[in-house]
Amino acid sequence: MKHTTKFALAATALVSVALAQGVNPQAALKQLTTQVFSKGPAGETATPAAQIKLTPAEIAKVKGLNATAAIVLHYGGNDWSNAQVDGLKAQFAKLGIKVIAVTDANFKPEKQVSDIETVLARKPNIIVSIPTDPVATAASYRKAAKQGVKLVFMDNVPTGLKPGTEYVSVVSSDNYGNGVASAHLLAQQLKGKGNIGIVYHAADFFVTKQRYDAFKATIKRYPGIKVVAEQGIGGPDFAGDAEKVASAMLTRNPNLNAIWAVWDVPAEGVISAARTAGRKDLIIATMDLGKNVGLEMARSNGMVKGLGAQRPYDAGVTEANLAAYGLLGKKAPAYVALNALPVTRSNLLTAWKQVYNQTAPSEIQAALK
Repeated sequence: MKHTTKFALAATALVSVALAQGVNPQAALKQLTTQVFSKGPAGETATPAAQIKLTPAEIAKVKGLNATAAIVLHYGGNDWSNAQVDGLKAQFAKLGIKVIAVTDANFKPEKQVSDIETVLARKPNIIVSIPTDPVATAASYRKAAKQGVKLVFMDNVPTGLKPGTEYVSVVSSDNYGNGVASAHLLAQQLKGKGNIGIVYHAADFFVTKQRYDAFKATIKRYPGIKVVAEQGIGGPDFAGDAEKVASAMLTRNPNLNAIWAVWDVPAEGVISAARTAGRKDLIIATMDLGKNVGLEMARSNGMVKGLGAQRPYDAGVTEANLAAYGLLGKKAPAYVALNALPVTRSNLLTAWKQVYNQTAPSEIQAALK
């Protein structure tokens, strides 16, 4: 209750900052929890993930198929990917579907193409995947579809593949909504005035572009906030690249008040750059509730003040259920999404449970005390 009250007070303070500018961020943040603002890769309206359900009879039928599945990631070993895999594995187990492979392309399209070929040799019934590049990987995914593999995508869809025939569905969090949330939360911390930098994803990646577009469109509603520097990063060392970019921004703009990073791993690089520059007063906003940014947010003097979080565990559960739709020949919506989740220090523990389906690590709990 204490954290909820603090979040309400913070939102009220944000209203006092922004109403004079014609912005009602409290209402905007509340709306994000009930409405999805992102569209699908082909402009599809989102179907809420809560509507993706299987009856007991359907579950029994799927179990009787003794199906197998492969999870083909863009890159793994991070909090977001681990949570997706956890949700997938947990739900696949309930459906009697065996996971036979989990691959990591480390954001390299050529590696993912090779991963798909390797996986196909094992003849899975299902592939759940997030394409690293919608063009470079399209032929490999189309080959899988022609072999009868049921494809379910996370966030991104290969160019030219058709929902309902070549793939079952695509699942995403409301990335546009989370971009909106992070902009409003940053504006709150700046009290509607200041100079900011932006570290965005340089690749043409569907969901990270949504985040950037949403942030830019929303922050423009605060005329007292000026974007004075922005730079893209290509990876795969996203934290290291972001550290270099943020360091340069801070050197060239000594009056910089805040930096927005496109997700939590680049934000870790921004944190490092700020500490090296002696700028512990820098305000940082980002996307995704990873452990390191969560710990920084938990500290009373931490630099990360707000973020928009995806719900990767629940996304994984939804993807597994949609894979079952594919096996059953059940009609699925082309685009399924989970609501945005605005996060501050005040609702951090509740948000962690929503994101990961588990309690926050002890270090985060201790830092909040």
